[in-house]
Amino acid sequence: MKKAWLLACALGVSAFSSALAADVVVGVSWSNFQEERWKTDEAAIKAELAKTGAKYISADAQSSNEKQISDIEGLITKGANVLIVLAQDNVAILPAIQKAKAEGIPVIAYDRLIEDAGAFYISFDNKEVGKLQAQMILSAKPKGNYVFIKGSPTDPNADILFQGQMEVLKKAMDSGAIKKVGEQYTEGWKPEVAQRNMEQILTAQGNKVDAVVASNDGTAGGAVAALSGVGLAGKVPVSGQDADKAALNRIAKGLQTGTVWKDSRTLGQKAAEIAVKLAGGTALNKIPGAKPFNGGPKKVSVSSILLKPVVIKKNNLNVIIDAKWATKAEVCAGVTGKSIPPACK
Repeated sequence: MKKAWLLACALGVSAFSSALAADVVVGVSWSNFQEERWKTDEAAIKAELAKTGAKYISADAQSSNEKQISDIEGLITKGANVLIVLAQDNVAILPAIQKAKAEGIPVIAYDRLIEDAGAFYISFDNKEVGKLQAQMILSAKPKGNYVFIKGSPTDPNADILFQGQMEVLKKAMDSGAIKKVGEQYTEGWKPEVAQRNMEQILTAQGNKVDAVVASNDGTAGGAVAALSGVGLAGKVPVSGQDADKAALNRIAKGLQTGTVWKDSRTLGQKAAEIAVKLAGGTALNKIPGAKPFNGGPKKVSVSSILLKPVVIKKNNLNVIIDAKWATKAEVCAGVTGKSIPPACK
């Protein structure tokens, strides 16, 4: 009798939770949905919300600060009672975040930090990502002229990544083994901007560049394109981040040294879980696994969850394929020659 009562209670709680989740409308504001990886994130968010019955609505700011602010207002008007925001500009977005909070709508800063104590931050450990990028390049080229192709100046992650890179490379730089000959932000993380910046650095240095620490796969693609233009692609190590399919193919071909894989399927799933909890009234600091984070430029302390990244290089591309992040055909397209990676044989 007692077991039956407990089962009935459990079923009742489950039904009640599902009913609550069915009232949840998650509004997602994307900074620029044209980038390949955000489609993967979105699919994971949608899949997790579908399990609970919560509703998904979204908007694409198309790299516009003004549109993103308008988008967030529109999502609220359409009934969003919790927001997931991939910020185009972490400062410009603040008035919209404050307005949402004033209306009692919880906010999740997705993958990019928003320095507002009322926004929950979920991402990967970006300082660790920067360290891993620097380590892969230092192992490939322990001496020489280094170029740093950084992320967007309006994204705090760009500076957090750079901090991690500098921690790893400081000793070699101080000793003179490494010389920094170029350092540029990449407006909007755009590959074409990275390519232009890299071309200018190559011209200024007479093509005497030995290594490129690029902060994501888009900027890496731009750097590789610039290196290709002067016959250096595949000769100069280049880092990356995100495990974009084009980057994985470059790694297989020997044009990019590696990437730091942040399984955004996990990120999207966790963000959706947190969104439902916040909409149900869970406090920011009561989210399971939440810890304070104050590593942004203004040192504002926010509740956060930071996931662990994984380095992918030519010798472990099979990890990506086995995880069904990309197919063997996508990773290995056009791969020929003597140095074929194990995953492509």
